[in-house]
Amino acid sequence: MPVPAAEPALSGFRLNLRIVSVVIFNFASYLTIGLPLAVLPGYVHDVMGFSAFWAGLVISLQYFATLLSRPYAGRYADLFGPKSIVVLGLCGCFLSGVSYLLAGFTSGWPMVSLALLCLGRVILGVGQSLAGTGSTLWGVGVVGASHIGRVISWNGIVTYGAMAMGAPLGVLCYRYSGLNGLALTIMVVALMAILFALPRPAVKASKGKPMPFRAVLGRVWPYGMALALASAGFGVIATFITLFYDAKGWDGAAFALTLFSCAFVGTRLLFPNGINRLGGLNVAMICFSVEIVGLLLTGIADAPWMAKTGVLLAGAGFSLVFPALGVVAVKAVPQQNQGAALATYTVFMDMSLGVTGPLAGLVMAWAGVPVIYLAAAGLVAVALLLTWRLKKWPPTEAISSQ
Repeated sequence: MPVPAAEPALSGFRLNLRIVSVVIFNFASYLTIGLPLAVLPGYVHDVMGFSAFWAGLVISLQYFATLLSRPYAGRYADLFGPKSIVVLGLCGCFLSGVSYLLAGFTSGWPMVSLALLCLGRVILGVGQSLAGTGSTLWGVGVVGASHIGRVISWNGIVTYGAMAMGAPLGVLCYRYSGLNGLALTIMVVALMAILFALPRPAVKASKGKPMPFRAVLGRVWPYGMALALASAGFGVIATFITLFYDAKGWDGAAFALTLFSCAFVGTRLLFPNGINRLGGLNVAMICFSVEIVGLLLTGIADAPWMAKTGVLLAGAGFSLVFPALGVVAVKAVPQQNQGAALATYTVFMDMSLGVTGPLAGLVMAWAGVPVIYLAAAGLVAVALLLTWRLKKWPPTEAISSQ
């Protein structure tokens, strides 16, 4: 975890500008994720002629690589400093573009081309893990540990912004210049980010003996479990809201997703100091309550306006969950291990989003689409109870480390 020599007295616009100047590198990494996201499945299935399984696998490989490499990203950021990890991650994003470019050149050999696409997705997953974790810790080192909640919030904003911009831009690049043009665009984005990152001053890594992964996990897991339960609400909306609208015979599923995203980003922008003022656990409990109401409204909706209201509330409620619990999770370990703690904490969300889709699909097939939103509300209620218990009886390890 980075250690600033003295925490700068920043506030308002200057504070946000300082944070954005670092988390912009995470924006670049997620832009390289968003650019090929809407293109590669169709390219693998329709152009290369592979089955839907392979089309899905090409996309999923990136998420698996991110999940598996996330704990190492935090550990290395603690050891070598976050700037070096961010630059290394951006190099991975650049190399993913190189792999796509080579896949385009070898399109006459479908198996070779597919292998190169898969390699690019794995490299991208590792690169995003490094760049995402490193940029958060770099931002904390620049503005001070007292602003960690705001740094995490801004990282989420740039993440969603990059994904929202990347998909349509990627489709345009592919339409006018094919896979090679898309690959070159990804390489240019990553290279520009690397060139901007290199001259920026680094922050020092913390000195101290790192804790074993098992010890970090032991302190972080209660907060990660609450995050995982709350992420189920986000997962069922992002994955199944289109099917929900189809089952009801309504139009406007895409607008519902837009409402969710606007509520998510808007809440983070409207309440930047909420975590510092109220405390992470208090904010998390408020957010869980709002998310539960939103999911229940969605599940029982008998009119489109009711579903849209529910989705809007769910987006607003879920918005601050990650930074609110993340602040407490990171402070549960000594400073030299906070990178590993942040990465381990994030893994719980990665795992939750990975299993929510298949499990919700099984429930949906058995009991119908609306039930998955009611079930997700129940999981968020469990997260609320768990967080209340953590507030009333905080773990002794967390107390001793603060």
